[in-house]
Amino acid sequence: MISFRSKGCALLTGLLLASATTLHAQTSEAAPADAPVQNSDLTQGNFFQRLGHFYVHDWNGTLPSTPTPQRRALDAPLDSPPYPSSDWGYGGSSAIGIPDGNTYPLMSALKLQNSRTKIYGWVAPSFNYSTSDKNSFPVSYDVFPNSVVLNQAVVYIERLPDTVQNKHFDWGFHVTGFFGNDYRFTTAKDYLSQQLLQKNRRYGFDPVLEYADLYFPVKEGLNIRVGRFLSVPGIEAQLAPNNYNMTHSLLYTIDPFTDTGILGSLKLSKQWMVQLGLSAGHDVAPWSDDRKPSVIACVNYSTTSNRNNFYACANGINDGKYAYNNLQHYDATWYHKFNAKWHMATEAWYMYEREVPNVAGNVANPVPTETGANGAYCAPGQVRCTAPEYAIVNYINREVNPHLTVGFRSDLLNDKKGQRTGIATKYTENTLYATKYFGTTVMLRPEIRFDHSWDRPGYNNGTARNQFFVGADLIYKF
Repeated sequence: MISFRSKGCALLTGLLLASATTLHAQTSEAAPADAPVQNSDLTQGNFFQRLGHFYVHDWNGTLPSTPTPQRRALDAPLDSPPYPSSDWGYGGSSAIGIPDGNTYPLMSALKLQNSRTKIYGWVAPSFNYSTSDKNSFPVSYDVFPNSVVLNQAVVYIERLPDTVQNKHFDWGFHVTGFFGNDYRFTTAKDYLSQQLLQKNRRYGFDPVLEYADLYFPVKEGLNIRVGRFLSVPGIEAQLAPNNYNMTHSLLYTIDPFTDTGILGSLKLSKQWMVQLGLSAGHDVAPWSDDRKPSVIACVNYSTTSNRNNFYACANGINDGKYAYNNLQHYDATWYHKFNAKWHMATEAWYMYEREVPNVAGNVANPVPTETGANGAYCAPGQVRCTAPEYAIVNYINREVNPHLTVGFRSDLLNDKKGQRTGIATKYTENTLYATKYFGTTVMLRPEIRFDHSWDRPGYNNGTARNQFFVGADLIYKF
């Protein structure tokens, strides 16, 4: 049996959660004026007929166009689709100054497309081929090689606060139901964690996100999030549609995933935002015996043109002593837009834990490790030691057309004492990928990936230095 819970895994962002999985009624392929679209069937017939008609119009590019909603933020740098979001991402908050002008198939079929409380989601299966036959880790999330997998079946229920206005208080909430193989990387201790930590089930359920947003008209907007939310910094996200491609970088695979606590996000101007919060620690419930008061502090800056965005966070900072995923996480992200077709995203972090038990077998009386939390390969005679790691990843993306992107990712991870992957070595990966949209509701994401471990075998349960991986997933939104 294989048990993986090294991601804490960062997320993209409240912004991406709010917009990346959304379906844009104002599609760029609306029918020309001289051929008006007949869309009365979107409101006629029974539930299943309306749902089917929505997909037909979406795939044909004939959904009714609507006026572009007003926004109070800098101009969007990207097109969405074909990218997960039109805006640079930040975590822990609804997108301040950016409207929710999206339509969902399920809400349309329910005739509730104008409701502020929305229900939507997706199903994401995948297949892969790997030269490893035991497991593909630290590739994530498809750690089971040469198989067909249900990665995610997800339902969102949410109400977004109106952050475009800046005159009065507003509120929102979000609840997620998450089932699939990928729960192995989203599990937080004492949130139904016995499925993985005690029973090692291949498939499981995780209530990934439950939070309330309180929005206040302070400066350019202040959002206070209370509950369980995604770890704040990062390019990638746990929820499948919010990523450039199917698999995740090495950097993402082993960093924190969710925090439970309170986080304030204050837009000082259209270019500057600061964030400050307090959590119970990474990937643990507030009632867990591993809880620790932990500080989150971030700053976000965009240039006037919004061609560059910089985001830096000190994430989950406390005494740093060994506990379940008690990572001291310092993260920086840079997004850059070259022109209308090309952009890149780069992220780097440094993490560590202190007083990690030695599992190298070179001490007489080793300290036991905690279930689900690896030990470190310390120097001979050290019962405990500090376990550091660093990583950097770069994405470069090209928009081929409004329904197709291609990209390349390169990635380096140095797990210096093996505390995150179980093997002390440097890893690299290079991935070529594409994302093809069918309308705005179906995404096909094939990729080819090559991984290498430099200091010792790090793949296929520590028996191979190299791993070649081919796969694709299909995301069907509702």
